[in-house]
This record gives sequence, C-alpha cells and structure tokens, in this order.
Amino acid sequence: MNYVAGYALGLDMTARDWQAAAKSKGHPWSVAKGFDTSCPVSQFIEKEKIPDPNNLDLWLKVNGETRQSGNTKDMIFPIEHLISFASQCFTLEPGDLVLTGTPAGVSKLNSGDVIQAGLADLIQVQFSVQ
Repeated sequence: MNYVAGYALGLDMTARDWQAAAKSKGHPWSVAKGFDTSCPVSQFIEKEKIPDPNNLDLWLKVNGETRQSGNTKDMIFPIEHLISFASQCFTLEPGDLVLTGTPAGVSKLNSGDVIQAGLADLIQVQFSVQ
C-alpha cells in the first residue's frame, strides 16, 4: 500500500438527537455527522510501525467501562479493499482520512463523559464529551 502514509485512530461521532430530528422532517442529516468536534483524530502513526493493518486490536471505554473491543481482522472488507473502493468514488489526496467503521457497542454519550480509545499498543487517546 504505497499510497498510505500512516494510520490514526479516529472517532466518527453522531449527534443522534440532531439525526432523529432531521430524519423526522425528511431533511438530510449530514449536520448530525459534521458538527464541531465530531471527529477527533489521534496523532498519526507511520505505516512502518504497523506491518499488518488488517490485524490490530482496538478498544474504547466510556468513563472507564469498556464499550467496544475488536480487531481489524474482523472487518467485512480488508483496508486495501476499502481504500480501493473509496478511490473509485472520490479523488483521494495526500492527507485524506478514510474511516473504516467501528466494532459493536455504539452507545449514547452524555456531556462530561470521558472517552478513552486505543489502537493495539501503539496509541491511546482520551477525549471529553462537550
């Protein structure tokens, strides 16, 4: 994957209340995905530090309680396939991010919740919900 410079951990948040309101009116709900702070991203990890991106443990805790735990080997499509597909639909430029989905365990968050997430033993991040 010569076209990949590195990897990062990104949280693709959704404002479910905004989403439900937009859906009920038949409006687009992109505002529920694109609000300020909707996609916190970790620092980047050079691709050389990840020999097999299709076998990485990842986890997420909310207020210290594990809510999600998974491995990229369990994804429906390998990362190479996802990038190939995306590149057929969109022009990918240096610096673009391709978010690949999430393990089971998506749940409601509240203001003040503390989110911790990690990618193998490579990176750990912490965010507070506003």
